[in-house]
Amino acid sequence: METAASPDYFIGVAQQALWVLALCSAPILIPALITGLIVSMIQAATSINEQTLSFIPKLIVVGACLALFGGAILYLIADFTKDIFARIPELVH
Repeated sequence: METAASPDYFIGVAQQALWVLALCSAPILIPALITGLIVSMIQAATSINEQTLSFIPKLIVVGACLALFGGAILYLIADFTKDIFARIPELVH
């Protein structure tokens, strides 16, 4: 069992933080990546190289994903923050 001040304890907290970061960013980044890929394929097929044509669809998709998944992302971050604050007495002890 890991003690409160051991390096393994802090590595575990860092691993948990990276996992929360991945869970929070994936619902936004993956749809933006797919949208960018589709728009770039359309641009390559039509030879239209307008920068705003690739930016506006990604902006709309990211906004929609934030509207859909924002509550879940906020809940994950709040739960992780509560867990970190609950661990503070173990570190002081």
